[in-house]
Amino acid sequence: MLLKRGDNNEDVKKLQTKLGLDPIGNFGPKTEDAVKAWQTKNGLGADGIVGPNTWNKIMGLTAVVKPAVVAPAPTPIVAPAPTYPGLKLDKLKGHIPTAVIAMIPDTAAKFSINNPLRLAHFLAQCGHESGGFKATQENLNYSAKGLMGIFKKYFPTVALATAYQRKPEMIASRVYGGRMGNGAEATREGYKFRGRGYIQLTGKENYTAFGKSIGEDILANPDVVASKYALLSAAWFFSKNGLHKLADGGSSDVVVTQITKRVNGGTNGLADRIKHFKEYYYLLA
Repeated sequence: MLLKRGDNNEDVKKLQTKLGLDPIGNFGPKTEDAVKAWQTKNGLGADGIVGPNTWNKIMGLTAVVKPAVVAPAPTPIVAPAPTYPGLKLDKLKGHIPTAVIAMIPDTAAKFSINNPLRLAHFLAQCGHESGGFKATQENLNYSAKGLMGIFKKYFPTVALATAYQRKPEMIASRVYGGRMGNGAEATREGYKFRGRGYIQLTGKENYTAFGKSIGEDILANPDVVASKYALLSAAWFFSKNGLHKLADGGSSDVVVTQITKRVNGGTNGLADRIKHFKEYYYLLA
């Protein structure tokens, strides 16, 4: 029920009769003023409009109040563990960070790391290279001694190494400058495209190729490799370097060694890589 100024019907006549007005059926200014006066007298908002509450009171009716329907509390939605055909990803809980497990389905789909053997080899290498999935970008804070030990080709003298020690941007610019698609040392591109991701994607050429493979230009913001694409960039490296084929060779220490040499350039940390491969393969197989 809703009556207001301008209405003309039988209900207006009934209203006017109750208000002691001439029941002409036309809701005009006189009727509106009478409604406002009645509403004020009866403790209602004096808007001159006859809604259900005003109508019922004027007509002496008892409003039927329907009990409020209380909707049941929604059942909490618990997201299931990410899955991918053939991979028991829930088994990795407690062994690999949850955030990394959540990245696996998309990574597996894009780069065909789609069976337990491939995934175990892949995760073992990622885990070791990133210190247990903790480091997503290269640590270049070397002392002079460290520079002469790791990058002796670029720092052949103590004087030169001392000038660069503990200066990551300068170190990366010199070591990676003029190669891997980077500009000369002065451009600082060696630092801009330093190692990021769980298998340290390095160099402008690799950043460009990885970006094309996922349909995104990442050269303007290479830091996304360390944050958003830490695992995906590692999978691209795995695929680009033919490590799928090596992984398909089996679960022996020999296969882990072959993959390690392709990833690391040597056998640094081999024992740890073998340990983690066996751990992950046991869980996934």
